[in-house]
Amino acid sequence: MAKKKLTDNSGKSNRPRTEYRTPRPRPKTDFTIETLDYKNVNLLRQFVTDEGRMLPRKYTGLPAAYQRRMSKCIKRARQALLMK
Repeated sequence: MAKKKLTDNSGKSNRPRTEYRTPRPRPKTDFTIETLDYKNVNLLRQFVTDEGRMLPRKYTGLPAAYQRRMSKCIKRARQALLMK
């Protein structure tokens, strides 16, 4: 879907202005990669929606290595029936 473009003649430039959606709130990443563990369910629930789907890197803001480790930990926690 294309972005909405609005013209604003009150400013100095004649370029059209674009509207953006408000960004989704990102969880805090004040942890180390060693604390990412499948038994740390409280931390893992920050990166899962209410339906149980994992949030993508776009929303979490995690580095690639953290995101890969986090997805493995969530899958292991599901297998161990610690999470839904």
